[in-house]
Amino acid sequence: MPEDTHSKPPLTGHELIQTYLRTLGAGPGVYRMLDAQARVLYVGKARNLRARVSSYARPTGHTGRIARMIEATASMMFLTTATETEALLLEQNLIKQLKPKFNVLLRDDKSFPNILVTKSHDFPMIKKHRGAKREKGAYYGPFASAGAVNRTLAQLLRVFQLRNCTDAVFEGRTRPCLQYQIKRCTAPCVGYISKQDYAAQVKDAERYLSGRSTEIQEKLATQMQEASAEMEFERAAALRDRIKALTQVQTAQGINPRTVDEADVIALHLENGQACVQVFFIRAGQNWGNRDFYPRVGADVEEAEALEAFVGQFYDTKEPPRQLILSHPIENADLMVEALSGKLGRKVELLVPKRGEKAELVDGAMRNARESLARKMAESATQAKLLKGIADAFALEAPPQRIEVYDNSHIQGAHAVGAMIVAGPEGLMKNQYRKFNIRGDDLTPGDDFGMMKEVLTRRFKRLLKDDPERDKGLWPDLLLIDGGAGQVSAVQQIMDEMGVRDVPMVGVAKGIDRDQGKEEFYRTGQRVMALQRNDPVLYFIQRLRDEAHRFAIGTHRTKRSKAVGATPLDDVPGVGAARKRALLAHFGSAKAVSRANLADLKAVDGVSAALAQRVYDFFHDKG
Repeated sequence: MPEDTHSKPPLTGHELIQTYLRTLGAGPGVYRMLDAQARVLYVGKARNLRARVSSYARPTGHTGRIARMIEATASMMFLTTATETEALLLEQNLIKQLKPKFNVLLRDDKSFPNILVTKSHDFPMIKKHRGAKREKGAYYGPFASAGAVNRTLAQLLRVFQLRNCTDAVFEGRTRPCLQYQIKRCTAPCVGYISKQDYAAQVKDAERYLSGRSTEIQEKLATQMQEASAEMEFERAAALRDRIKALTQVQTAQGINPRTVDEADVIALHLENGQACVQVFFIRAGQNWGNRDFYPRVGADVEEAEALEAFVGQFYDTKEPPRQLILSHPIENADLMVEALSGKLGRKVELLVPKRGEKAELVDGAMRNARESLARKMAESATQAKLLKGIADAFALEAPPQRIEVYDNSHIQGAHAVGAMIVAGPEGLMKNQYRKFNIRGDDLTPGDDFGMMKEVLTRRFKRLLKDDPERDKGLWPDLLLIDGGAGQVSAVQQIMDEMGVRDVPMVGVAKGIDRDQGKEEFYRTGQRVMALQRNDPVLYFIQRLRDEAHRFAIGTHRTKRSKAVGATPLDDVPGVGAARKRALLAHFGSAKAVSRANLADLKAVDGVSAALAQRVYDFFHDKG
């Protein structure tokens, strides 16, 4: 029989890659390697696209990771760029968006908090700020964590005594608050300090945050001596306390380099296919904390590739400092300098120091990276044992990679919320937590079954829509429900209605005397079971349930506190905080505002005729 030429399998691997070489140019660009399901395996940049892709067309000479990637490649995509720097920026952006399997990937990419001194008020406030810098003011940071900011703010309030209340609270004060009583504020809200004297305090705080702490200490010491000489002992004692608080800030900051004014110290440690990157933030000659990151790397990734990927992805959404002090050289240092300098609008230096204070800083960051990775690996080993224990206890096919735990919180049905927490091989996955505002108008107050059904219905409808093929890692391998047989039955009914019958589910209920340690576990169609009191798996499940309860309670309190402070005026278009205060002060309550006639509304100070008409129409045109 003649050979069937139509049944040849499609080309893959290096043979497929070879076919692209004829059409590729020698300019810079970005390439993507895709598998047979069109999932992106790898994103790379190249100074010369044709030369780079030709290296993948060779059948041999690759590391294990690259060989596996080539073998899985079923198609490629290309995008040419005008410059190599543009290719670098595009590559890092695509990696963050697409999360390809074979790239080094920075998984934790949260923004960092700053300290903000506002400039939109006669008496500026000092506060923590995270996110886009839209508010008018002076920003100081970044700090490594909210805790680092909070500690620094607490000490700064002791030293410089600036207000930290909102403008709305400030305007409504008629007497000093507790901050004044404990000497954390000079009470500008009630005129206890002049605008000029308060501005001097603000200027001192900004000098300190700009690294001029010695100058501030000398000034305070001189003022203390003058007060003492004039026998103003109470004022001298207050100044002494401020100097002591300033010294405590400096002590708490630990490393305060002498020769480095503004830099991020970045150290990488690789071990057994895992990585830890430590970043120390140095601003104004002060250490503003450090943070560890655990980027995803392969077993054969080298330091230069891993560190370049980290730097590119880390500063994709963050402003770089003037210097990056690195533990290892990176592959395309010249391109990275050009890209980061363009982002900052001034020169950024990349340094890999071998001696001196900068090398000591890197050594300290490196030591932290090694110790952090060792702790992480030990925790991962423990977590793996616990997940295997759960699989054994509940007869699962394999250790679960994603456990979802659900809980509800309400007070007699009011402000009801559902909460979902997630745990996996690396512990609690807090960026995967979700809250659900219970919407069911037909629910009886306190109907826990109904609430759980609503939460699970919404959760699995979203999963069926967003990840129908179950290949994005979003589907749970195990559900833990707070409750017994009734809860499990209600949830099972929902799962059956949606055609989801292969996700194991366990109800966790306290025993007869509700004693922790005597939990009972309920599964559909099986007898109730319990675990030994000293079983680590039992402790693990208790921790998960307690975390879900904590998250649900916190979410409920937030919702309740918002509702307590809410009034119908919040929904009136054009009524902001100032107009709301004016209306409430004039009429006494939101209900009285809703009943007021148009003439009375127009009589309120600061309310225009147009706004009065809008408020009147809002409450009287409901029909």
